Amino acid sequence: MATIEELKKIASQVRRDIVRMVTTAKSGHPGGSMGITDVMTTLYFNEMQHDPKTWTRSAHGQDVFLLSAGHLAPVYYSVLARAGYFPISELGTLRKFGSRLQGHPCVTDSLPGVFKPSGSLGQGLSVAAGIALGKKMDGEDNRVYCLCGDGESEEGQIWEAGMWAAHHQVDNLIAFTDWNGQQIDGPTTSITAIEDLSEKWGAFGWDVIIADGHDFQSILDAFQVAHNKNGKPKMILFKTIMGQGVDFMAGTHVWHGKAPSADQCAAAMTQLEETLGDY
Repeated sequence: MATIEELKKIASQVRRDIVRMVTTAKSGHPGGSMGITDVMTTLYFNEMQHDPKTWTRSAHGQDVFLLSAGHLAPVYYSVLARAGYFPISELGTLRKFGSRLQGHPCVTDSLPGVFKPSGSLGQGLSVAAGIALGKKMDGEDNRVYCLCGDGESEEGQIWEAGMWAAHHQVDNLIAFTDWNGQQIDGPTTSITAIEDLSEKWGAFGWDVIIADGHDFQSILDAFQVAHNKNGKPKMILFKTIMGQGVDFMAGTHVWHGKAPSADQCAAAMTQLEETLGDY
């Protein structure tokens, strides 16, 4: 497992990957990807039990991660490549014709590490809940993780999955929400305000944990608390800042789905330390 100092270095490189990938593609979603980078880095390099060398889509004997908020594909691809699922050089093909790294994750050509397509928002938690119950029925002790967005949580299917998971006591399901208060059209409070997510998930029968999504100790502690198997699924609400890591991208919905220019990319690179080598 990576130490906190190692996680910081990996996260810096992942953010560089994200900015460079989206700039090269001239389209994509850098803001949310950068905001959830610290959590995703911790998940893949400290928290999850997984092995890219033995990975199969059946996932027997390994933990499973599902990206429900599919537009966060850039951070997903970066951590998968950095963890050894496919060549780091492939990151440069994001959104190019014929690439395995489509704008939203897809299982075409069996991209290692990806269990399901993530196109329409709201569907991932349902699949995650089903896989989690399947693992319990098979007697496996592994966990299933699922990343949702706070804007995505305006989708009704999220709450249907929430009811179902609580009813079936899938306590091996650890979902987490990128709670940045932003979505493509602006602040979540001005679009379809869902108010306090902690109260909602608690009312739906989930254990709720609130953590700082940019403090690695807080992230690690939250996942540790979520390991408690008490008959309830877990929802970690990670407070994050969209665009975290680059001053002109941080804290605004503007960079939800906007690619930086070459000059903006270069400016961002001066703020992000290269620690593992660019692709």
